[in-house]
Amino acid sequence: MDKEQEEMQFVGFFGIFNESYKAIFAWRKIFTKITLSLILPLSFIYLVHMEVSNLFFRKIIHNEIELDHTRSGTPKYEKLSDLISDEWAYFWLFKAAYFTLFFIFSLLSTAAVVYTIACIYTARELTFNKVISVVPKVWKRLMVTFLCIFIAMFLYHVAALAILIGCVVSIGGSNLGFAVFVVLAILYSVGFLYLTAIWHLASAVSVLEKAYGFNAMVKGKNLLKGNLWLAMVIFLTLGIAAAIIQFAFQSLVVEGSGSGMANRIAYAIICLFLHSMLSLLGLVIQTVIYFVCKSYHHENIDKSALSDHLEVYLGEYVPLTAKDVQLEQYHV
Repeated sequence: MDKEQEEMQFVGFFGIFNESYKAIFAWRKIFTKITLSLILPLSFIYLVHMEVSNLFFRKIIHNEIELDHTRSGTPKYEKLSDLISDEWAYFWLFKAAYFTLFFIFSLLSTAAVVYTIACIYTARELTFNKVISVVPKVWKRLMVTFLCIFIAMFLYHVAALAILIGCVVSIGGSNLGFAVFVVLAILYSVGFLYLTAIWHLASAVSVLEKAYGFNAMVKGKNLLKGNLWLAMVIFLTLGIAAAIIQFAFQSLVVEGSGSGMANRIAYAIICLFLHSMLSLLGLVIQTVIYFVCKSYHHENIDKSALSDHLEVYLGEYVPLTAKDVQLEQYHV
């Protein structure tokens, strides 16, 4: 983050990755602590969830196959039926616990990284203890924004599913139907990436400005204008990298029983490390993109005002007016 605000608008695809890497490397001590305390547990929860879910499914499928070959009404049939019901109940309880923990650590990690990058940008004194003390005050704002994004994503998927079902019913399985399906798949992917980009920008806005929830989403959408495709390509690249790590973990660890326990543990550690590093990079990148978009729209981020805004989280400063903590508009 050694570039001036006016220069940030000219930072492109590789420049954003470069700025993010330089920030992490220059402040590697504090980012290492954030990674070990928040991001590593987040990645561990995510990968362990894949392994445990696979174990649940294998047991359930095995018992259901055995149930299909058992005569109904017999004691064995009733026992298997009750066992399958219990296993499904345990599976959904595990899913609920997983989503709760994943959601909490996602919020905490996002709050910590965005706040850290903002402090680096404003040249504020920064310690790990300060970051950790701020996180509980920021994550509530992020939670509202995440819930709003979840609602938007849910409605988007419902609408996409309704359109798909409508096309299948009206067109059927003809060649035209296949062509329409391909077009819809492309449009769906673009729309999903668009919402993903808004989500990341809204997360940064929720920490660095007074807006959160749907207001942060609107601000994020407006900031993306002019840099939408750049942001979408970057988040697509990060998504592909995450998918590769997930595929490797699924193949080498979850389904790699023939590789031996020692190899599976080694692969799991490598995947955990790579996923943690990628998660950290992604969180830093979303904040860098925020600064790039602000610069592109000539919205000057007053470092003094932003610093005051960050101090509010620590209880060190109480602004006299809302204007004092808002990011001011720069008119060329």
